Amino acid sequence: MSATRVFVARLAGCPVFDPNGERVGKARDVLVVYRRNDPPRVVGLIVEIPGKRRVFVSIGRVTSISGGQIITTGLINLRRFEQRGGEVRVIAEMLGRKVDFNDGSGVATVEDVAIEEQEPGEWEVDQLFVRRPKGASPFSKGQSAYVTWREVREANAPGEAQSAEQLIATYSELKPADLANTLLDLPAQRRQEVAEELPDDRLADVLEEMPESEQVTILAGLGDDRAADVLDHMQPDDAADLIAQLPDERGEHLLELMEPEEADDVRFLLSYGPDTAGGLMTPEPIIVSADATVAEGLALIRRHDLPPALGAAVCVTLPPYEPPTGRFLGIVHFQRMLRYPPHERLGTLIDQGLEPVRADTSAAEVSRILASYDLVSVPVVDEKHRLVGVVTIDDVLDYLLPDDWRSHPEESDMGRRAAARAQLMTGSIPIPPGRRAGDGTH
Repeated sequence: MSATRVFVARLAGCPVFDPNGERVGKARDVLVVYRRNDPPRVVGLIVEIPGKRRVFVSIGRVTSISGGQIITTGLINLRRFEQRGGEVRVIAEMLGRKVDFNDGSGVATVEDVAIEEQEPGEWEVDQLFVRRPKGASPFSKGQSAYVTWREVREANAPGEAQSAEQLIATYSELKPADLANTLLDLPAQRRQEVAEELPDDRLADVLEEMPESEQVTILAGLGDDRAADVLDHMQPDDAADLIAQLPDERGEHLLELMEPEEADDVRFLLSYGPDTAGGLMTPEPIIVSADATVAEGLALIRRHDLPPALGAAVCVTLPPYEPPTGRFLGIVHFQRMLRYPPHERLGTLIDQGLEPVRADTSAAEVSRILASYDLVSVPVVDEKHRLVGVVTIDDVLDYLLPDDWRSHPEESDMGRRAAARAQLMTGSIPIPPGRRAGDGTH
């Protein structure tokens, strides 16, 4: 039997199954339509299926919602979901809205919405979980209450921004790529509202997973100081790609507002051609001295915020140990470190068979090297043999994929990655026009 009442915020991420027990995807939101005199009627679910595609599942095809799972008839239209006029997403658009109590007792904010099955296949909004404003005490959270739809009315004035706090809390566990896809599915105004309330580091991670056109749009809606703070938290190569799409005047202004160290990294990357190792590289590899030990190297790659591709090896150089470093000596792969005792010096474990590439090496040659030697990263040096960065497999894949690869619903992520890897193996790289050209064009 299906539960008669379900709170929507708890449905986010719940698995969706067909009648045979095969997993179809996971629920991301509930879609309702408003009615003049009655509570909103549920029309369906937004379900994420493999390939990060979101599709619409009519509520009439849902046979059960209980036990943290949703059962459907198994008949699902795989066409990408598109929101129609009059439809409202509960999690994305209703949570965080202000409501007035009809008895005149004040206002409150919607924190959750309960839907109830009136008869088989017919669901409507039943109750709202709301919270009143905080009291005078700094430790007060504000009184909460359960109310019916008819006890309140929406209080947001036309054009007034809707709080995104509840939406952000609901999707707090999503990976950046999944949250980026979620935001891309939202109406433009709501997407900007959510972006403005995300913490700087979280927004930076999400922007890195979005198409450049959407990055530019969101950044344009932020004040210059906030935009600079977000750019500070982005990976330098991603920040450089984004700044290159902005008008020259604003791009330079944001660079001036950024932290000097971060801005220097971005300017350094923008000085290289887009189809070279210097244009693809990440300027923040792990750099150690030849006297560093295996224990020290392993401690550095254990950092939780380190991308896996950068943690696959450490770079050994002479001082200084910030790009551009002293003379580059070589790299030590983490698997080799695992085979030696903690006190072993890394200078004795350098891979003598791997040569670095020059910053002006073509992207096609970099891809050939990565594919030929089964590498996940390759060091990049300048004309003085100083380490300036590393190109990772992710850097090359992001470069190979078309700018609009996220908008191809008919292809899975796995298929797109496989196609890109095939290009890696052949060394055939199409050069996207205008990619980080530095002239503000796309």
